Amino acid sequence: MRKYLIGLLAIAAVLLSGCGYNQIQSQDEQVTSSWSEVLNQYQRRADLIPNLVSTVKGEAKFEQDTLTKVVEARSKATSIQATPDLVNNPEAFQKFQQAQGQLTSALSRLLVVTESYPSLRTNQGFRDLQAQLEGTENRITVARNRYIKSVQEYNVTIRSFPSNLTAMVFGYKAKANFAVENEKELATPPSVSFDTPAAK
Repeated sequence: MRKYLIGLLAIAAVLLSGCGYNQIQSQDEQVTSSWSEVLNQYQRRADLIPNLVSTVKGEAKFEQDTLTKVVEARSKATSIQATPDLVNNPEAFQKFQQAQGQLTSALSRLLVVTESYPSLRTNQGFRDLQAQLEGTENRITVARNRYIKSVQEYNVTIRSFPSNLTAMVFGYKAKANFAVENEKELATPPSVSFDTPAAK
């Protein structure tokens, strides 16, 4: 009887080792960790914005409308509760991504408008903040890429046999991933003409 029980346990261990449970757990943790890094970088950007806005406000002629849009976009982006569970809710994830995209767009407009103010461009505080913001944008890109890769590995695992059976039994579902907002526009190739205009 004891030999039979030991044999049964050995067979169960072999079967369970191939079910993918541990791999799913590991990859789920990797997705959570990667998502935390994305949030960390977005928070860093949100923390830099008030300093940037305060520095820019010192320029008397500056366009108030642009500053207002940046402040509103930051407020909207930081109002969304960004928890690790957000990656399990595609609708909430999309709202979060849209809010961050609006903030990126508003910041881009702000930096373009500042080019018209030479005194602002020579301000050391502004230049330091601009460099920090550019560095943060690069970190956001790296963090998002790591997250995308983690989600891809996780989603492939829970859809592949036999780990898909384990995922189904334990209720693991595909995680949401970043998408390009203007995918249709990007799919349309730009029209470029190398023709020289006719001489008059």
